[in-house]
Amino acid sequence: MQNTAAQNKEFKHAWHDHFLRRMDSRVQKPRSINELLRVGSQRLSALKVRAEQRTVALEHVCKALPPHLAQTVVSAGLERGRLTIGVSGASWAARLRYLTDTLRVRVGSSMSVDIQSVRIKVVPPRA
Repeated sequence: MQNTAAQNKEFKHAWHDHFLRRMDSRVQKPRSINELLRVGSQRLSALKVRAEQRTVALEHVCKALPPHLAQTVVSAGLERGRLTIGVSGASWAARLRYLTDTLRVRVGSSMSVDIQSVRIKVVPPRA
C-alpha cells in the first residue's frame, strides 16, 4: 500500500498531464491585428461597418455647417432616425442646438434619409 504523499504526487502529475493535453487542443495561435482586420469576425465586421457609417455621417454634418462650427464637431452618427452629434465644448453645443432644424433637413437630404431628431452631446475633443 502506497503512502498518502506518493498518491498525491501521482494524482497531481496525472491531472497536470490531462490538463495540459486539453489546453493544447483549445489554445489557438495568436493572430496579428492586421490579420484579424483582414479576415474579420462577425462582430468585428459589424464594428467596421458602423465606424464607416459614422465617418460618412460626420462628413455630411461638417459639410452642412459653417467652417467655424464644423471644426468643433468631434463625432456624428445616425441611428433609427436620430442624428447624434458630438461637439468639443458646452458653448459649441449650445450654438449648434440653434441649428438642429437646419441640420436635420440638410444632412437628411444629403444622406437621402429621414431624420426625425437631432441630439447634441459634449464629448472629449479629438486627439
